[in-house]
Amino acid sequence: MTVTWEDLGWERVAAGVGRRRLPVWDCTAGLVVGVGAALMVDAGSSLGEGARLRSEARELAGHRVTHLALTHPHFDHVFGAAAFAGAAAEEVAEVYGAAGMDAVFARGGQGREALRSDAVAEGLDARRAQEAADALVRVRHEVRGEWTLDLGGGRRVLLADVGPGHTGHDLAVLVPGDPAVVFCGDLVEESGEPQAGPDAVPARWPAALDRLLDLGGEDALYVPGHGAVVDAAFVRAQRDALAARFGVPR
Repeated sequence: MTVTWEDLGWERVAAGVGRRRLPVWDCTAGLVVGVGAALMVDAGSSLGEGARLRSEARELAGHRVTHLALTHPHFDHVFGAAAFAGAAAEEVAEVYGAAGMDAVFARGGQGREALRSDAVAEGLDARRAQEAADALVRVRHEVRGEWTLDLGGGRRVLLADVGPGHTGHDLAVLVPGDPAVVFCGDLVEESGEPQAGPDAVPARWPAALDRLLDLGGEDALYVPGHGAVVDAAFVRAQRDALAARFGVPR
C-alpha cells in the first residue's frame, strides 16, 4: 500500500513537494523528493522532532534525506538538525544555510547559548533544549547568492540567500514547477504577525520579500515559516505592512 502525504500528517503542496505543520509553535518543515535524493527544509524544534521528520521523510520519499536546508537560525527550525547530520545520525545529510549561519552554531559561541535560552523561554524543556544546542551541526555549505541542487530525475531546486530580514541569515528554497513552490522561512508568517526579534534587520526585510516574489513570481505557492500556504498577493501585502511598520520607504 502506498503511503500518502496525508497519511503521515503532511500536506501535499505540489508533485513531490510537501510540508508539515509541526505542533506547539506551528513551525513548517518541508520535503522535496527527487530520484535517489531528497531535500528537507528545516528540521524541527528538538532532536526528537527531527528524528520523527527524518523517519516520515524516508517513508514518503522511499529513500533517505540527502540534503537539509535551514532557512534561518532559530531553535524551532534548527534544533532537530542533528537527527539528519549529527554524530548520532544514521545517515548524514549535507547541510545548507545562508552565508554566516555556521558562525551562529559555533561550539562555545554565544549563538548556541542564545538559541538554548530562547528555546527554554518559549517553553521547550530545559534538558531537551540543552541536548539540541550541544548537538547543533555545522552548516558546511553556506549559500552566497544562489546555489542549485540536483535531486535527480530532472528535479532541480534553487537555494537563495535572500536576507537579511527576519534574521541576519535568511535562506529561501525555490522548487520550480507548475506551480512553483517557495519555502520562505519566517520571512513570511501567516498564522500571526511576523516576529522581529533582536537579530532581525527590519530596514531590509521588505526588500527580502521583494526577492522572494522575484524568485517565485505571481503564480507560485509560498510556504511560510508558520501558518498556511499563501499566494503572491499575501506576500506583497505583508511586505507593504512590514515597510509601514518599520518606516521603510518604498
